[in-house]
Amino acid sequence: MTPTRSLASRILLSRTVWIGLSVVLLASTLPLYVSGYILGLLTMAYYFGVFSMAWDLLFGFAGEVNFGPSFLIGLGAYTAGILDNLYQPSIWLCLFGGAFASVAGGVVLALPALRVRGPYFGLTTLVAVLILQNFVIVAAGLTGGEIGLTVPDVISVDAGVNYWIALGFMAASGAVLYALSRSPVGLILQASGQDAVQAGALGFNVTKHKLAAFVISAFFSGLAGALLVFYLGAASVGTFVDVTVGVQVIIAAVLGGRRTILGAALGAVFLIAAGEALRPLGDLSTFIVSAMALVVVLLFPSGLLGLLTRARETT
Repeated sequence: MTPTRSLASRILLSRTVWIGLSVVLLASTLPLYVSGYILGLLTMAYYFGVFSMAWDLLFGFAGEVNFGPSFLIGLGAYTAGILDNLYQPSIWLCLFGGAFASVAGGVVLALPALRVRGPYFGLTTLVAVLILQNFVIVAAGLTGGEIGLTVPDVISVDAGVNYWIALGFMAASGAVLYALSRSPVGLILQASGQDAVQAGALGFNVTKHKLAAFVISAFFSGLAGALLVFYLGAASVGTFVDVTVGVQVIIAAVLGGRRTILGAALGAVFLIAAGEALRPLGDLSTFIVSAMALVVVLLFPSGLLGLLTRARETT
């Protein structure tokens, strides 16, 4: 059996994959019987799910703690928004431009950042977020500054169409990232994250594989950010670049289950749904959601997806 067929068979036999497919099929029917408000909420959650899955590839497998996922997200979102605002080309070109900018920024950030280890890598990525925040405010004529950037075009005004686009993109992104994580590249990343010295001694190019993980993570983060801009019709620091956005992405990935990829999407949906359900409690809602996430992380290291798969195995 060839390696490609072996990988495909392992993926198809995975219980996690079949759970994910079942959830996606069920979710695809929601526009037929739920309100536009719920569809809008889930649309946001699905894009955040992509952010979290992309982050999990870098942290869960490569072992690099990226404290600045919103740097990559913001680059993609603002590049697409600025292109549309200034030149109004095809939305597809704007999306490509946003993804390309995020990848380019990711490479520029990763090359020096990967030369350091431990908390220094995380601090480097966090500083990148602060630099991007300051740039957005200083270059207000281009970015809209603190007021925000209005995007003239949107992909669709139909809530159902926007929902299906977000769901389809999340499903496709999850399929690619999950397959990559279970491929030989994913195994090398995992080995590098656990013991980079030993992985290097075995002949693996640790830096090259971690750079590839950073680039892939940047691509999906930037493209998701660009798509979200055309869904919201605006870009602002608080929505895309703020440190709290990155914290949400990280919490969702860890809550759903580290090193699961698909669990990160589940964590993002849970966080946004719980936050919205508890919104009438005001500031207390943030405390409750954070406490729930902390309990899951401490008591169930495998996350929400681990709980679901374990429950199915015992039935």
